[in-house]
Amino acid sequence: MSLGAFSASLSGLHANQQKLSVIGNNLANINTVAFKASNVAFADLVSQTIGGPSLNPMQIGLGVTAGEISPNFSQGGIESTGVATNVAIQGNGFFLVGDATNPSYTRAGNFSFDANGALVTADGQKVLGYTATDPLTGQIITSGQPSQIIIPPGVLRAPAATTLFGAQMNLNAGAAVGATFSSSIELFDSLGVQHVATINFTKTAAGAWGYTVTVPGGDVTGGTPGTPSQIATGTLGFNGLGKLITVNGASAADVTITSPAWADGASPTNFSWDLVDPNGVPAITGYSAPSATASVTQNGSPTGAPSLVSINEAGQMLATIGAGRSVVVAQLALATFNNPQGLVKLGTNTFSASEASGAPSVGVAGAGGRGTIIGAALEQSNVDIAQEFTQMILAQRGYQANSKSITVADELLVDTLNLKR
Repeated sequence: MSLGAFSASLSGLHANQQKLSVIGNNLANINTVAFKASNVAFADLVSQTIGGPSLNPMQIGLGVTAGEISPNFSQGGIESTGVATNVAIQGNGFFLVGDATNPSYTRAGNFSFDANGALVTADGQKVLGYTATDPLTGQIITSGQPSQIIIPPGVLRAPAATTLFGAQMNLNAGAAVGATFSSSIELFDSLGVQHVATINFTKTAAGAWGYTVTVPGGDVTGGTPGTPSQIATGTLGFNGLGKLITVNGASAADVTITSPAWADGASPTNFSWDLVDPNGVPAITGYSAPSATASVTQNGSPTGAPSLVSINEAGQMLATIGAGRSVVVAQLALATFNNPQGLVKLGTNTFSASEASGAPSVGVAGAGGRGTIIGAALEQSNVDIAQEFTQMILAQRGYQANSKSITVADELLVDTLNLKR
C-alpha cells in the first residue's frame, strides 16, 4: 500500500482549508470600505512517473496546492455619504497615502482633516496630492511628486492676481455710428484688492468698433478719484457674417494689456483679454441684435480663509473664499499599475507596490487611463455573498472528500498489515 494517497489527500485538506480561510476573510470584510475580495486558484503538484508498457507517460499526481491567491479589483458599489471629504474612485486607480517618498496605495476614500488641517485616512495616514499653484495662472501645478495636502483651518490663502479675463458678448451690427456700449469686469491685483474695469465700445463704421478699457482713477498712482483712468484702447473689425476678424488692425487674437501702477502698492501684473478661444472661435460677435454681455470670466481671487465644500470628478478640492467665491485649493493624486493583482496587502485598506505590480503611474484623475472621482461618496466592498457561499460549499465538500480519502487509505493500510496474521 503506497503512502502517496495519504500525502495527496493531506495536501487537498490543506488547500481547501486555505480556500475556506480566504472566503472567511472576504465575508468578514463585506462592509469594509473599498475592500477587494480575493480568489483562490488551485494547482496540482508534481507528478511521479511510473514504468509500464503504455505508449503515453504513466504519471501519478502527488497532490494539490493553492497556486494563486489574488485580489479581485472589480468595481465596488458607490454609496453617497454627503461628507465633503469622502471620495470614491470610479474606474482604475489608487489614492496615494503615507510618506511622499515611499507611499502606500488605497481605494478607501473615507478621508477627513486632522487638527493641523492635513487630509488624512481613517487611521491617520496623510493623503498625497498637489497643492502648489502657478503664480501666473492661479492653477494647481499637477507635475512633480505629490506631497501632503494641508489646508490649515482659518489661515488666509494668498490672493491670485488676475492675468486673464474674458467676456462673451454681442455688439449690435444694426446700431448707428456713434452708438456706445459698456461692460464691466472685476479684476484682482497681487494684494487681492478688487478693481472694476470698464470696457467702453463705440461704433465707428459698419462692422467697426473702437474700444477703451478704464479703471477708477483713484485705484492707480497719479489718477484722479472719480475720473476713469484709461489702460488700453484699440479697434475691432467684423466681417459680413458678424464674425470678429481683426483686432487693432491685425488678425483677431487676444489682447495684452499692460498693468497700471496700482495705488495700493500691488505688484504690476499684465492682463490678457481673451478674445479668441483655442479653437479660433471669437468671444465677441457682431450680429444684428441688441448689444449685450452674456458672461464674464476672470482667473483672479481675493484673500480669504478657505472652507472645503466639494471635490469634483478630476479630484480638485474646491473651497469657498469669502462670499460666494470658490477656488481650487488642492488636487488629489491617483496611481495606476500594470498589474494591480501584484500589489502587497498591508492591512488598513492599503497596499504597497512590488516587483510583480510594476512601478506606479502617478497623475490626476481622468487622465492616462486613471478613473474619475466621485465626491461625497465611498466605494463599497466588492464581496459577492452568493459567490462566497457557493465557493464555501465547494471548499467544504472538497475538504470532506479528501478526509474520506484518508479514511479509506487508512482502512486499506490496516487490511494490508493484517495479512501477516
